Amino acid sequence: MKLQFNELSLRRRLLVSQLPLLIAVVVALVITAAVAPAVLDSLGFRFATVLLAALTAACVVVPWERYSPLAYWCIPVLDFAVVGGLYYEGRDSVIGLSFLAVFPVFWMAWSGAAPRRAWILGYVCTTLLLWAPLFTQVGGIPALDELLAPLLIPFVMLGIGVVISTMESDTTAQQKRLVAIESELQASLGETHRRSQLLDAVLETVDVGVMAVDAEGRTILMNSRQRINHALAGLTDGADTGSDARIYGLDQITPVSAAERPSQRAMREESFSDVIVWVGTGERQRALAVCARAMHEQGEFAGSVLAYSDVTEMVNALNAREDFVSSVSHELRTPLTSIIGYLDLVVDDEETSRLPGHLVNALEVAQRNAERLLLLVADLLTTASGTMHLQRSETDVAELVRVALDSARPRATAIGVDLDCDCEAELRASVDPDRISQVLDNLLSNAIKYSPDGGKVTVRSRREDGNLVLEVEDTGIGMSEADQRDVFTKFFRTGQVKKAAIPGVGLGLVITKSIVEAHGGRISFTSEIGAGSTFRVEVPLTI
Repeated sequence: MKLQFNELSLRRRLLVSQLPLLIAVVVALVITAAVAPAVLDSLGFRFATVLLAALTAACVVVPWERYSPLAYWCIPVLDFAVVGGLYYEGRDSVIGLSFLAVFPVFWMAWSGAAPRRAWILGYVCTTLLLWAPLFTQVGGIPALDELLAPLLIPFVMLGIGVVISTMESDTTAQQKRLVAIESELQASLGETHRRSQLLDAVLETVDVGVMAVDAEGRTILMNSRQRINHALAGLTDGADTGSDARIYGLDQITPVSAAERPSQRAMREESFSDVIVWVGTGERQRALAVCARAMHEQGEFAGSVLAYSDVTEMVNALNAREDFVSSVSHELRTPLTSIIGYLDLVVDDEETSRLPGHLVNALEVAQRNAERLLLLVADLLTTASGTMHLQRSETDVAELVRVALDSARPRATAIGVDLDCDCEAELRASVDPDRISQVLDNLLSNAIKYSPDGGKVTVRSRREDGNLVLEVEDTGIGMSEADQRDVFTKFFRTGQVKKAAIPGVGLGLVITKSIVEAHGGRISFTSEIGAGSTFRVEVPLTI
C-alpha cells in the first residue's frame, strides 16, 4: 500500500523535502556546464556542491527525532548558503539561480512548525544571498539603488511563504477533520458490526421465525428458524407465490390462496397480528401465528418484517378443550333433560300436594337447579359449536326488558341492589326475542352479581340512528384496564371476581357478544375499578 507523506518517518520526510533542491541544483550544474564550464571550477560552486551533498546525507544520517521539532530547520537555512554559492559564482552566466531559494522557503513554510519565523528567515536569507555579491565587489559599500534593486525577489519569497503557510494550515486542518471523520466512520463501522453481530445472535436465539422483505418482495433477512418453516412449507426461497406451497387454512386442508398468504398481504402494506396458518403435511404439519409490520422510509413503503410463532401445541390444546366441552355437554344434556322431565311430572302430580311442605320445597329447588344446570350446558354447547341460529320476528323489546327486570328483581333485592329502568314504553325491532332476552338476562345477572355490597343497576333502552340501543349500568366493583382486554375471552374471570368468590364460569359475555354480532350489531363497555361498568348493545332495528 502506498504511504502518504505524513505517514513517512521524519528522516524520509526530510529527504523528500530536500530532493527538489538537489534535483534543481543538478539541472543548474548541467546548464552551467553547457554555457560556462569554467564556472564549475570556482570556489563558490564547489562549496555549494559539497555543502548540498552533506546536507542531503544529514537528512538521513542524523537522528532528528531525538531533537526538538525545529532542529532540522538548519538544513533549509544552510540550503540558502548552497543557493548563495551558486548565485555568487554563476549569476552572470545562468539566469534565475537566485530563484532556487524558493525551495528552502517552501520547505520551512510547509513544515508548519513556526510560520512567522519561516517568513522572516525566508525573507532575510533571500535578501542576504542577493546582497552578498554587492558587498564583495570592488569599490566598497554598494549604493542605495543597488541594494534596493533586488529586493523584489525577497518580497516574492515572503509572499510565497505566506501562501504556502496558509495552504499548509488549511491542509492540516482539513487532514485533521478527515482523520476525525475517519475515526468516526471506523467507530460507526465497529458499532454497526457489533450491532449486526448482536442482531444475528438475537435472531438465532429466539424461537420465532423472522424474515424481512424489501419493497420488491426480495428477502433481505431470514433467521434459521424461519428457514426451517420455509422448508416445511416446501419453499426454497423467501417468496411463497408458488401454487405448490404447503400452506393451509385453519382446517389444515384448504390451501391458502397465493394472494392471501402472509408475505403477500405484507407486500400490500398490510399490518396484522396472530394470523394462523398451517404449513407442511402429515405428522410434521405445524400451526404458525404470523405478525407483520410495514416499514417506511421518507413516507415510502420500504418493505415488511414478518414474525412466525409456532403455536401448534396451543392450537391443539384449544381444539382439545373445545372437543371436551362439546362432548361433555352432549353427554350431560340427555340425563339432565330426563331429570327435569321427571321432576316436572312429580311437581305437577296431584299426589305431590299431599306431601309435607319441606319435601315439596326440596323438589322445587331440585327442579330450579336442574333447569339452571341445563341452561349452563346449553351455553357450553353454544360456545363449543361457535354457531348461533336466530329466529327473528317483530318484537316489542320494551316488554322483554320489563320481563327481564321482573325476573332479576328477587336476586337484586336479596343483596340490596336497586333496579331502575329508563326505557321507552314501546320499542319494536326485528330480533330473536329469546336471544335478546338471553342478552338482557346475562347483562343484568352480571351487573347484580358484581355489585355484592349493594348499589344500583340501571337499564336503558331506546332508538338511536336506526339502531336498538340497550344499556346496563351498575355501580359495582368494575374492572382494571388489564382485565378489560380479556373480558370477551372464553372462561375468563377478572381478579376482582375471583377474590370476591363470585360464582360463574366466564361464558355469559362470550355468548352475549355472539348473539349481538349474529344480529349484525356490536357490544361495547366502559369500566373503572370501584366505580362500576356500563355495557352498551347496538342492534339494527330492521334486517
